[in-house]
Amino acid sequence: MTNQLATDVRNAMLDAWETQIGPSPILKIRTGAPPANASAADTGTALSSATLPADFMAASSGGSKAKLGTWQDLAADAAGTAGHYRLYASDGVTCKMQGTVSLAGGGGDMILSALVLDVGVKFTVTTWTLTQGGA
Repeated sequence: MTNQLATDVRNAMLDAWETQIGPSPILKIRTGAPPANASAADTGTALSSATLPADFMAASSGGSKAKLGTWQDLAADAAGTAGHYRLYASDGVTCKMQGTVSLAGGGGDMILSALVLDVGVKFTVTTWTLTQGGA
């Protein structure tokens, strides 16, 4: 049998995750596949680094948590094709999470407005939702 959690427990786990990351985390978009795990060294070329809002996630509901506010970089740092993201604490050094990126319908963990980025060009994270397992 698969373990199941009550929705309030799943919501609490997601809210604790946001608290652990802390306010104003740094989102970095990079080329290629993500590293083996969030503790591993960066891979690929850094295309973008953006500070997210202090309160960057909406309140958990129904065992899910979605991005809050506008997540964008007004000017990408390098040109290339985005392949993955890494979410860092506000120190920009401690990676807390990583995943793949894609356009809508592409199956990525995070949905971007564009995958091919150019120096100085703005792009936006259009969708990012976490769903806690155990439903």
